[in-house]
Amino acid sequence: DQAHSTIAFKVKHMLGSAKGKFTKFSGTIEIDREHPEQSSVVATIQAASIDTANPKRDEHLRTADFFNVAKFSEITFKSRRVKKTGANTGEITGDFSMHGVMRPITLNVQMLGDPGSAGQSQITRWRITTAPLERSDFGVGKGATGESTIGDDVSVEIEIEATRAK
Repeated sequence: DQAHSTIAFKVKHMLGSAKGKFTKFSGTIEIDREHPEQSSVVATIQAASIDTANPKRDEHLRTADFFNVAKFSEITFKSRRVKKTGANTGEITGDFSMHGVMRPITLNVQMLGDPGSAGQSQITRWRITTAPLERSDFGVGKGATGESTIGDDVSVEIEIEATRAK
């Protein structure tokens, strides 16, 4: 449910930090509660939907200096392994592709909403985090004007509200 989900990021910028989000994304989560290791996740983010609440900066981030959305319009994730680590937690390892570069990453997942609570058995809420992504690993911002004022580590936090397919 895109209206109730968020894909947010934060990166060091000069003495502070710049925060933003992506506003257009989609995905499929297939959960096998009996055999969690057989679960899967596929997600796609529209890179042009970046929003840092600064339209001028957003336009610059869409250029070849950073995301080059004309050439690399999508950021994708496809799971390869799902592991249950606790009653409401897990790890999802998969292929993350951005700016034409694919790297393996592990997502830490926590279920926030009990699917059987509040009479909303069709809705589940998840928080997903990852170790900071290094933008240089993906060639994002390489050689851009002002690159030295931007941190390499990008923190990502995702909150997903998923509705069970009928």
